[in-house]
Amino acid sequence: MKHIAWIVITLLLLATTSVFADGADLLIRRANRFLSTLPDAMPGSENNTSERIALGKKLYFEKRLSINDSQSCATCHRLEDGFAGVDNLATSPGARGEQGTRNSPTVLNAGWQDSQFWDGRAEDLVEQAKGPILNSIEMGMPDEKSVEMKIRGIAEYRDAFALAFPGEEPAISYQNIAEAIAAFERTLITPARFDDFMNGDAGALSEAEQRGLKTFLKIDCKSCHDGKLLGGETYEPLGKENPYENQVDQGMYALTKDEDDRMFFKVAPLRNVALTAPYFHDGKIKTLDEAVRKMGKLQLDEELTDQQVSDIMSFLKALTDKNREQYVK
Repeated sequence: MKHIAWIVITLLLLATTSVFADGADLLIRRANRFLSTLPDAMPGSENNTSERIALGKKLYFEKRLSINDSQSCATCHRLEDGFAGVDNLATSPGARGEQGTRNSPTVLNAGWQDSQFWDGRAEDLVEQAKGPILNSIEMGMPDEKSVEMKIRGIAEYRDAFALAFPGEEPAISYQNIAEAIAAFERTLITPARFDDFMNGDAGALSEAEQRGLKTFLKIDCKSCHDGKLLGGETYEPLGKENPYENQVDQGMYALTKDEDDRMFFKVAPLRNVALTAPYFHDGKIKTLDEAVRKMGKLQLDEELTDQQVSDIMSFLKALTDKNREQYVK
């Protein structure tokens, strides 16, 4: 009898596993209609060289690019100790201590976004790299020429730029500073277990994470958060169905002065979102739980249940870089 019982239990377990696997395969096929895995290289990577990447990394952490040698790209976009390309502050202080007005977005995988900054005012990583250095609140340098002269005065950079931009005269230019930083940022590619799942590994996501993906697709989060980054490629009004409480920052309208652009912001990419709190352009949403609930109400007019929120959060955590997943709480 015991032998028969063990056979029955084994068959039930095998049946359950089979159903789970079949369900996962269907989910993989459906998810691949709207979402995708990270490619091996970002746009512009064909211009990268090892010398240019090494120079860009040095410049990324270089505080002498700021007016008082206190601020680097890495100050607001941290990469060490599990940080996911942000500083986890609502808004960031600049070189002189003045507070920025928008939350610092992650630099991880950023080269695949349609454009840079919350309002899309920079076309690509190169143009984005030029902005903060001359921003009076951020790094505070007065003009491009001042930046060039400062870097030319540092012997180690004269050699490094000559190697990274051979044949160019002068090798140290504001354009090349931005080109080098962008080259380094193009290496910040962070595949997750989600990519393994999308590539057919049904066991890469747990049952809870798969339920979260199903819910994410079912309630139509995918209408904005799609593609390889699950966002970062379109612009949407924050408060499509119900108005967002903070109306001070009017988004793209401040740039275009077009009435149709009021409260339009770039859709935030969701990769590594479990590590990039606080959320939204103003950094006023402190937790992922709150962000999921609020997005449901603001954008979909949905009062999400506790179970839906829990499942979606499980899925979102599975979008975390494999090397940083240990830091997710």
